[in-house]
Amino acid sequence: MTAAPSPHLRQQPPQTGASRSMSASSPLPPQLAPLRPPAPRRGLSRIRLGQWFYASGLVLAMLLLAAVILSVLALQGYNQARDVLIDRVDPAALQQFQLTTSLDEQDTAIRAYLRNGRRADLAAYREAVTQEGQAVAAMRRQLTGVSGADDARRRLDQATAAIATWRMRFAAPLAAGAQLTPEANEAGRDLYRVANFANSATQRELTLLHNTYDQQLRDRARTLYVSLAFTGVVIVLGAVALVILIRRTVLRPVARLTDQVRAVSQGDFAHPLRISGPAELAELAGIVDSMRHRIVQEWRATSEARQTVAEQAAELRRSNAELEQFAYVASHDLQEPLRKVASFCQMIERRYGDRLDERGRRYIDFAVDGAKRMQALINDLLMLSRVGRSERKVEPVDLGAVLERTRHDLGHVIEETGAEVTAGELPTVTGDRTLLAMLLQNLVGNAIKFHGEDPPRVRVTAERSADHPDMWEFSCSDNGIGIDPKYAERIFLIFQRLHPQDTYSGTGIGLAMCKKIVEYHGGRIWLDPDHDGPGTVFRWTLPAQRAGVATKRADTDGNTDSDTEGKEGDEAADE
Repeated sequence: MTAAPSPHLRQQPPQTGASRSMSASSPLPPQLAPLRPPAPRRGLSRIRLGQWFYASGLVLAMLLLAAVILSVLALQGYNQARDVLIDRVDPAALQQFQLTTSLDEQDTAIRAYLRNGRRADLAAYREAVTQEGQAVAAMRRQLTGVSGADDARRRLDQATAAIATWRMRFAAPLAAGAQLTPEANEAGRDLYRVANFANSATQRELTLLHNTYDQQLRDRARTLYVSLAFTGVVIVLGAVALVILIRRTVLRPVARLTDQVRAVSQGDFAHPLRISGPAELAELAGIVDSMRHRIVQEWRATSEARQTVAEQAAELRRSNAELEQFAYVASHDLQEPLRKVASFCQMIERRYGDRLDERGRRYIDFAVDGAKRMQALINDLLMLSRVGRSERKVEPVDLGAVLERTRHDLGHVIEETGAEVTAGELPTVTGDRTLLAMLLQNLVGNAIKFHGEDPPRVRVTAERSADHPDMWEFSCSDNGIGIDPKYAERIFLIFQRLHPQDTYSGTGIGLAMCKKIVEYHGGRIWLDPDHDGPGTVFRWTLPAQRAGVATKRADTDGNTDSDTEGKEGDEAADE
């Protein structure tokens, strides 16, 4: 009998325990037919994509390994040639130059000593001899182990022997104090020329050795450059081959599959999906094609079911119209006889009360009370059915002002029970003012009604929800008789009472109406199970106020007006 909630307040309320249990017990959707097995693969489609990449990666790795080995060998040869040239041959050539210099210094110093007789010239001669020995020792050490340096070492030995002969026959006697005769001078010059010629031959051999290793260094450098170029070419070719492989094995098949799937998504459900490529893509195409085939079957079945649903919806609309008519009848035609029954019973009591005994008057009281309770029950049922049945006025509602009005409406009960109703700062929310007033009146009225020996103490508070920052979380606490947590779900069901009628009056609809009002506004309501003190704490959530709220009036059918809604709010205060 109720229609969909207003579009301004339509929000999916969070699941409560009852809704979760109902979802868990709901029947599962029918099992779909299994997919068709994919078509057998042929040709290159039998090769999986991983095998393509493993094979290409292995070939590329072998080529790179070969290129790296060649480059390493070329670099090693280049380093060896460079080390021999720089660390051995060139230093030996420098020492040969030092040898030549020391020979010239010896000849110059010994002749100066003969002319001048100065001890400094003799010391210079001996210093040059020492330098000669150091140069020869360094050259022999540097040429040791050098491939192709045998001739240079032989020439060095000859030069060393020639210099030693010149020094022994000419320079040493003069340094010892002998006189220089013309014959000795001429013989010394001949020995000097022989030593100098042998030294020049050593220099030529070292130059040839330098040229040999220089050419070898150039050859090794050229080989290194060729190896590096080959490595670069292998890398570039490998990258190009990898791009081509990815394009042929992945991109093109995926593009073809995308085109075919797009054709199906645009409505061509009869379009088959067939691609050639790696096994994975071929298998994917087969699975998607099987899904397409199943979707076509399900679509056909759904089309047939949709027609059935449309017929059932028309039937439900007709039934809903009948229920609306029933609500109208219940609101007017059913209540009129009840009012007559109550009125005539009261008239009988007034006119003939003195003629009735105690039992007769009690029977009349029973009849009047039953008619009034039936009238209240009908009013509550009508109000429950109208919550969310049609669009109502949606506007910003100051809940603080609404609670103040609730205190005023419940003033007689509050004064009679000595109740105290307090509240924190309550926010402004978006909703139906009448329904929200009914919500607070039901909760506060129940808190006052179900009190214990002490005067009722009721407090209403509000704060932002920690789990949902866009929601307000309200609470209504009291010091009454409390509710066992095991009834936390049952109390929100219609006609569920925890106490006899003669103990606490009411119709058993109040909390069911509260739940429907809260869910109509997009929130949820529950009994706080963690409350330890006396009494009861109800909590509920409501959306925070939204900007630009559109206001809509109820699309009335002549059954209600503002005065009727006010009466309904007053009559719905009992649980």
